Amino acid sequence: MSEPIPPLVPREGWHVLHLYYHVDHGQWEILDDKERRALKTGLTELIQEIRATPDTQLLAFAVATPKADLGFMLLTPDLQAANAFEKRLTLSLGADVLTPAFSYLSLTEGSEYTTTREQYAAETLRDEQGLAEGSPEFEAALKEFDERMEHYRKHRLYPVLPDWPVVCFYPMSKRRLGEDNWYALDFDERRRLMKGHATTGRKYSGRILQLITGSTGLDDAEWGVTLLAKDTSDIKAIVYEMRFDPVSVRYGEFGDFYIGMQLPLDELFRRLCL
Repeated sequence: MSEPIPPLVPREGWHVLHLYYHVDHGQWEILDDKERRALKTGLTELIQEIRATPDTQLLAFAVATPKADLGFMLLTPDLQAANAFEKRLTLSLGADVLTPAFSYLSLTEGSEYTTTREQYAAETLRDEQGLAEGSPEFEAALKEFDERMEHYRKHRLYPVLPDWPVVCFYPMSKRRLGEDNWYALDFDERRRLMKGHATTGRKYSGRILQLITGSTGLDDAEWGVTLLAKDTSDIKAIVYEMRFDPVSVRYGEFGDFYIGMQLPLDELFRRLCL
């Protein structure tokens, strides 16, 4: 008996797979009603199995444009499991019914530009607010900061995604061209620029859930950006406003945008005309 394949689990965070498919309705029409029912039942059971896997989430959505028909967003620690789930999803409706249109692999990650405890104490509490180090007010503010940052770190590395209907995904990179080379900037300048970018994002709290996942060395771009919302207007607004941040004006490069709608599985099948 062969040895089990050891898992591929990162030191921190989860693997994230975005999967997009075209539906070949010509192949689907070849099947009889009994075969179609069995395949849809099989896909439903597979999705339930994946969602029941520990530390694993799977979003399923219809894609709003002909770039693709069906999309999945899979978050799970083990890359071996992610790969196995992807193969089963691809074949779930028959060998030729789902054709991959686009895919993207990334990892949840923290931000290297997050304000540290020391920076918050010195720059915000001492310099901006004038609090004396060691005072009750200083210590209370520092404790509140620690709790807030732990929540932020947990959300970045181990997010819980809501069932909001709109799912937007796009890859992005930082420019490396002549005078507009992000990686030629020193850390303090990059941190300053990213702080302004984050300030814009916080204005959409409660309307946009944003998940930035790292893909340097894993896929074609450097990050994947997933935006979940209840209203497409908020997606449009945050992306438009962020285009004016200096970090985007000079250094942002964006891939194709994919917009999907999370749906119950029975409605998803109807939407896909299956």
